[in-house]
Amino acid sequence: MPPTDASTDAEPATSADPARIAVSARSAADSEDTLELRLPDELVALFAAEEAAGGEEAAGGGDGAVRGEEGTAGGEEDAVGGAEEPAGRKDAGPEAQGTATAAPSVPARAGATAASADSDGCSDAVDPAAPFAAASTVPSASRVPSAPSVTSAPSVTFATAPAPAPPSLGDTKALAGRQAVSVTRAADDLLGRVEDWGPTVTPAGTFQLAPVRPERDLPLLGRWMNDPAVAAFWKLAGDESVTEQHLRAQLGGDGRSVPCLGVLEGTPMSYWEIYRADLDSLARHYPARPHDTGIHLLIGGVADRGRGLGSTLLRAVADLVLDRRPSCARVVAEPDLRNTSSVSAFLGAGFRFSAEVDLPDKRAALMVRDRPLRDLL
Repeated sequence: MPPTDASTDAEPATSADPARIAVSARSAADSEDTLELRLPDELVALFAAEEAAGGEEAAGGGDGAVRGEEGTAGGEEDAVGGAEEPAGRKDAGPEAQGTATAAPSVPARAGATAASADSDGCSDAVDPAAPFAAASTVPSASRVPSAPSVTSAPSVTFATAPAPAPPSLGDTKALAGRQAVSVTRAADDLLGRVEDWGPTVTPAGTFQLAPVRPERDLPLLGRWMNDPAVAAFWKLAGDESVTEQHLRAQLGGDGRSVPCLGVLEGTPMSYWEIYRADLDSLARHYPARPHDTGIHLLIGGVADRGRGLGSTLLRAVADLVLDRRPSCARVVAEPDLRNTSSVSAFLGAGFRFSAEVDLPDKRAALMVRDRPLRDLL
């Protein structure tokens, strides 16, 4: 092995002191023993730091850390330093011993780090009982709080809403009334609530449609229906029950037909039926369009017939339909072809003759008033 000093005046190797050779041999043997230990990298780095600090006692402290790690992992005496078990652990009561036994092992690097943190490098900074002291902070099985039993759980009470009381007779009647109103309003929507159309001014005076109320209007309508000139085409002659049945069929329906009195200057003088032609059986006999609205008319008093009043009122009512029902593009009528005075009245009101149609009870003239032509005819 070459000398550490490479100068030319170094002594020859044959003059070396035997004692020095023995020391060197022991150092080599120690080195070989150290290599065979295969210490972890953390401890090797720790030893290097302690050697740089220059104290063998610090190195001994590192050995103590090794002993602490081995003592924690296996619970046996350290083979390197022969460290004894702390007296305090032997004298501890059963509870402390049970705690130390059940505690998990503590890595040695914690003790080694504590030893290296001492600025003086003193070996007494490492407490051999430190791993057990750290383990004592872990609760033992006897100290772990037991899970609450099922019987100790607080009881939970769910509040339930009281069952609704059955409706009384008065409530039932009120509900039926509200349902009837709902049905009536839904029915009115088919024609846009004729009673809300309001009055209109005509050359003959102020005119308004008033939905029929049988208890009020049946005697007047029964008298008109029994007039021979009217009965020939309406076929409702007889007692009032015949007319009443005709009215109830419309009033009890879904609102597709609304019977009305024509009131001129405050006096009822005509009978009208405003109906949805596209929903009527008439729609099977002509090319109906959505929201087509039909008109039936009779002039009640003889004094009001034959003087052009029919054409005036027909035009006024057709305009009301087109104004109050924007979705309606046409107003239609189907007078009997034999009723020439009625056909003439429609022609005079701006209706055009569209076609002849065969209906179950008559051959009719299909009369149409178109929205785009309302100001031309």
